[in-house]
Amino acid sequence: MNGSAWAGLRHGPVRRRYGPVRRRYGIGVVAASPLEAGGSRDHHRCWSAPSPSAGVHVRKKKLLTGVAVALPAAFLPAALLPTVLPPADAAPGRPTLAGLVTLKDVEPHLKAFEEIADYNGGHRATGGAGYDVSVKYVVGRLRKAGLRPEIQKFRYPYWRERSGPVLARTKPSRKSYKRGEDFATYAFSGSGDVTAPVIAVDIPAKGEDGTSGCDRRDFKGFKKGSIALMQRGTCTFETKAARARAAGAAAAVIYNLPGEDGPVNGTVVKPSRIPVVGPTHELGAALAKAAKKGGLALRVKTDAVHGKRSASNVIADTERGRGDNVVLLGAHLDSVEDGPGINDNATGAAALLAIAGKIGKLGKGDLRNRVRFAWWGAEEEGLRGSTHYVESLDRRDRDAIALNLNFDMLGSRNGTRGVYDGDHSTRAGIRAPAGSGAIEKMFRDYYKGRKLPTTESSLNGRSDYGPFAEHGIPVGGMDTGADGVKTAAEAKAFGGRAGKVYDPCYHARCDRVKNVHLRFLDTNVDGIAHVTQHLARTTVAVNGGARVQPLRDPSYRPLWQGPYRLR
Repeated sequence: MNGSAWAGLRHGPVRRRYGPVRRRYGIGVVAASPLEAGGSRDHHRCWSAPSPSAGVHVRKKKLLTGVAVALPAAFLPAALLPTVLPPADAAPGRPTLAGLVTLKDVEPHLKAFEEIADYNGGHRATGGAGYDVSVKYVVGRLRKAGLRPEIQKFRYPYWRERSGPVLARTKPSRKSYKRGEDFATYAFSGSGDVTAPVIAVDIPAKGEDGTSGCDRRDFKGFKKGSIALMQRGTCTFETKAARARAAGAAAAVIYNLPGEDGPVNGTVVKPSRIPVVGPTHELGAALAKAAKKGGLALRVKTDAVHGKRSASNVIADTERGRGDNVVLLGAHLDSVEDGPGINDNATGAAALLAIAGKIGKLGKGDLRNRVRFAWWGAEEEGLRGSTHYVESLDRRDRDAIALNLNFDMLGSRNGTRGVYDGDHSTRAGIRAPAGSGAIEKMFRDYYKGRKLPTTESSLNGRSDYGPFAEHGIPVGGMDTGADGVKTAAEAKAFGGRAGKVYDPCYHARCDRVKNVHLRFLDTNVDGIAHVTQHLARTTVAVNGGARVQPLRDPSYRPLWQGPYRLR
């Protein structure tokens, strides 16, 4: 980013304002609704695609079976009109943030981000002009709203493949495997072109409990210059790749677990000196069987580049509220290079902009805690912006953050209304810090009051809440699904098509405004605004009203680092 383009902004380390806070801051499916997506009550038997734009012209209108034309609110019985519920302790007559923020406040930002991408290489990925212009756009809108945004610059490690990888069997017979279908390259794999015998390392591994490359003893008798074949499980990919290299392996092949679909989309975190690829379980198991018989040789070729790049976060605080009990709302601003990233994640970025633009209209009693808005850079590179922010804070500054709300993909076309599983009731993913369950309940209670269904979205470290949870900060938020597949129960509750991905344009060129399900986006923004107003008033249910000491769990083990699996 050209520094001269930011004349008048304070670039220095974020501590100048958000750093030491001493000067200024003081240091399962619920209520299933067959009308959710506008389909008929029998839509699960004979489904027709819901209109993603339903609800644009008449905000929060109820979608009625058999009604082809939306009726103005005046013609609908009061019982059929959904209401925006005020916070439980809201004073009568005061404005609610959910009532102030409308879809009309969000949509212009989506269109702006799409236009920025269209004229800047088709994307808004960190390191490109589209991202830099997106930062300028956010800064400008925040200033217009009366806030004082600051830019936090940071450097992060990046990795890219320069040409397609190769995985092929050369002995006892020849066969080439398909990238994306049969295997993938691990992020931060080294470069190389290796043809060598294959040695199975501690296989069969016993599922997730097998070591298969996690222990130095697994490589006893390993012949240097061979290719190490390992199964995923127990430890990180970083550990397996490092152990293989230390044993003299020329390349590492780490295949998926039983029951896991597709190749491994993982990362070895730090640049490796040897090629590292990840086949499907089916292919890996077949290779392991052949390796044990003897005579198996593979060719592994990877061509990648890595280094350091500069990026930036945008941060803005409300003027009012306690600076030692900050409610932090975050959303990543960047896209992938394959598309404009409107659902992922212009929806989250736009929602924050809309709320930031209206939060100043709340009364003094509604902003007892300071609200901090953050637009993270380089999320798609592995949560780099949010990680830098959290780790750059000193202990006192970090303790001043009461909680983090994260919003990533709020309008998936075939989505659900996912609330982060703060109480770990799904037993999936990671266990969030204490207080996260209270945040989940706030969202779920709000939608229950509006008779709108929700489902629990497991926490796995895949988005920017991860660094906060790792440091013991309570987390919460919403999403509508990415590349997962919709279940029959979800289709019954939310409409859409079972057996299809939540967002058919995930990380693709078609992730444009027309890809966004505006009905989901509209009601999700309502819930975000509602919970934000409640927490701006009090966080007693989340942290007792104050962060008094770090509550970092030493056993915290994230499963993902942004889009990449760690283990």
